[in-house]
Amino acid sequence: MTLDRRIQLFLVLAGLFITSLVVGDIIGVKLFEVHLGPVVAVMSVGMLPFPVTFLLTDILNEFYGKKVARFVTWVGFFMAIFTFVIVTLAGQIPWAPMTEAKDYSGTVAASFNNVFGGSQRILMASMVAYLVAQFLDISVFNLLKRVTNNRMLWLRATGSTVVSQLIDTMVVQFIAWTGVLPQDVIFRIIFTSYAVKLLVAIGLTPLVYLGHALVERKLGIAPVVLGEDGEPVNLSPSGTEPPPAPAA
Repeated sequence: MTLDRRIQLFLVLAGLFITSLVVGDIIGVKLFEVHLGPVVAVMSVGMLPFPVTFLLTDILNEFYGKKVARFVTWVGFFMAIFTFVIVTLAGQIPWAPMTEAKDYSGTVAASFNNVFGGSQRILMASMVAYLVAQFLDISVFNLLKRVTNNRMLWLRATGSTVVSQLIDTMVVQFIAWTGVLPQDVIFRIIFTSYAVKLLVAIGLTPLVYLGHALVERKLGIAPVVLGEDGEPVNLSPSGTEPPPAPAA
């Protein structure tokens, strides 16, 4: 089997996407503060790799089409669940007696459980928000690409992320904290979290252009061109570029 450049790039993008998603879930237990003027937002470091997933979704959408982007979204979702199952099983395995010794300097049960024994409610909120936001990102990206006649990359890249991140933030915060925190506190968390994500999304826009240029110019892979019906016109049903026509 020969892996052409399009398939090689797909494997790299999909691998980065899944890694960013899973790592975000694993490191999400650490909290940090973001100062927005007089407002102090407490956020999870798990949000650091998640904007990368939206960036990668846009690149997959741009060069492989919405069906491939949706496929990778589902693969990422099930890999996150698989990771959660493995971590849960690992937590159930009894610890070696030597780890209970006072002079033992390695990881102990309490430390392991604090890091990997996260709230199932927060995990559920994160997964629901992930699916809703990713599919919305893909839909908005393709809509903007179609109505702008495949132009204005900055608009579809930033616009789709701005909308999807808003929904992601609202869904995860409402599911995680309804009945636990007052409504005004939840709305404050949503506002501050989204403000940070919005700044990150705008900051990532140049990277979309950079990735677009590298893929198209250095690798020679053309972006998907959408027709008036919103369907690709330069991809075969298998998701690859059609072979060039034979010379006359």
